[in-house]
Amino acid sequence: MRERPGQKIKLKTIDEMLGVVGEESAMEIEIEKIHPFRNHPFHVVDDTKMQDLIDSIRENGILSPTLIRPIGNDEYEMVSGHRRMHAAMKLGMETVPAIIRDMTDDEAIVKMVDSNIQREELLPSEKAFAYKMKLEAITRQGHRSDLTSGQNDQKLIGAISRDLVAAQSGESSRQVQRYIRLTELIPDLLNFVDRKRLQFTVAVEISYIDKEIQGWLYEYIKENGPVKLNQVKELRMALQTGAMTQDKMIILLNGTQKASAAGSLTLTDRKLREYFPPTYSHDDMMDVIETLLKSWKAQNGGDSDDV
Repeated sequence: MRERPGQKIKLKTIDEMLGVVGEESAMEIEIEKIHPFRNHPFHVVDDTKMQDLIDSIRENGILSPTLIRPIGNDEYEMVSGHRRMHAAMKLGMETVPAIIRDMTDDEAIVKMVDSNIQREELLPSEKAFAYKMKLEAITRQGHRSDLTSGQNDQKLIGAISRDLVAAQSGESSRQVQRYIRLTELIPDLLNFVDRKRLQFTVAVEISYIDKEIQGWLYEYIKENGPVKLNQVKELRMALQTGAMTQDKMIILLNGTQKASAAGSLTLTDRKLREYFPPTYSHDDMMDVIETLLKSWKAQNGGDSDDV
């Protein structure tokens, strides 16, 4: 068919030429066909914020669609939107608006973590397992893109992956590593961290200890209250020199506690905040102080009587 003079000719867009589809559209999907994400690290709880979400959905509906991926047999896995789906179920809704996207397991993990990690009320345990899942997913993706690399290259990929997780989460690489260490705690001790019965830094130190002895530590903390960092460090040193029993551990912790109480110097976070940027965590401040003290010790010969 010949074009009439002056008739507009429709040209393909760059996206069409490259085979890129337009914006994904949402459709109503039956809730009973959607499964929670496997090993989802973020808790869905019926707190005041959930009630606010329920009230909002009751009044306005679900304004932002969920993100799901097909897993076969006309069923799906939730990637982003567990709280919205929970609220919808509370309201008796049978469907939720959802964008269906084909994703690999690792792509889905990264998207799931990124969709939740910036929430302010996250527990240490939630961050710990989320960072671990994302780090492992990104590392696997790096391995698959360079299958011929040697062991040193694979270690480099792991380090780069951790830096990437840190950069995208707003944490330092070292802090991400500390959070991931929490996944090595027994559940009872990790619960203590979430409930603020066990200090974060102390918990990281405990994570290097055998699980059986962690169980003894849990019993000790339950009976005697929180342990301090110097107590756990003394315990780790003792574990390197010989066998440990629960009774020996209790004697060691009690003795270290008494020695520490004899003379101590305490700098509160509130006092330290006068000297550090607001973005610094407690551990970041401790790292700087430790570095400065080491430098001071080196400059003063380690045992100078000068003040």
